Amino acid sequence: MGRGHMSAGRREWAKQAKRERIMTAARELFAEHGVSGVTTQQIAHRADVAIGTLYLYASTKAELLIMVQNEKFAAAIDVGLASANAAVGQGVGLASANAAVGQGVLEPVVALIRPVVECVREHIENGRTYLHELVFGDPAEPYRQAGLALAGRLENGITGLLTRDAHIGAADAATLARVITAIIHLSTTATVYLHHSDEAVLADIRDQIHATLAPGHAA
Repeated sequence: MGRGHMSAGRREWAKQAKRERIMTAARELFAEHGVSGVTTQQIAHRADVAIGTLYLYASTKAELLIMVQNEKFAAAIDVGLASANAAVGQGVGLASANAAVGQGVLEPVVALIRPVVECVREHIENGRTYLHELVFGDPAEPYRQAGLALAGRLENGITGLLTRDAHIGAADAATLARVITAIIHLSTTATVYLHHSDEAVLADIRDQIHATLAPGHAA
C-alpha cells in the first residue's frame, strides 16, 4: 500500500512539474512575442513536453494565455486591494453625509484599479486578448471560470469601497462597480488608447469614474 501511495505521489509531482514547465514556457514566449506570434508547438518544445501532453493541460493557445494572465491578474488585484485599504486607513476613503458624492472613495478606487490597469497593459496584445477571451469565450471552460471569478473579485472590491460613501447604498454600489469595471475594460482595450501611457489611461479612467459617481447621486 505504501509503495502504491508513493507511486501516486510521484505521478502527481510529475504532473505538477509538467504544468509548471508549460506555464513558464507560455509566460516567457507570450512576453517575448505576443500571443499572435507564438504557437502551441513552440510552447511544447520550450517546456520539453509532447504536444499531446500540452493539450492535456490546455486544449488551445487561448487557454494557455488565460492560465498565464490569471496569475498576473490575481496578483494585481491583491496589490490593488492592499493599496486601497491603505488609502482608506489613512482616512482617504471615509466620506461623511455632508461630503461631495464619491469624493472620499474616488482615490481608494483608483488605488485598487491602478495595478490592474498596469497588468492588462503590460503587454497590450496579450492583455486585450485575455479580456476578449474572458468576455466572449466559453464561460464553462475552467480557466475562463477562474478568470471570471477574478473579475468578480475586482468588482466586489470596488463595491466594498463605494459602500463606504454615505451617499451610496449597497445596490447602487454594486451597479456602479459594474459600470467602473466596464470603463476599465474599454479604456484598456480600445484602439484609441493603445499608444497612451499607463498614467494617461489611468487619468482618463479616474475622470470617467469621478463623472460616473457624482451627477446622479448629487441629484
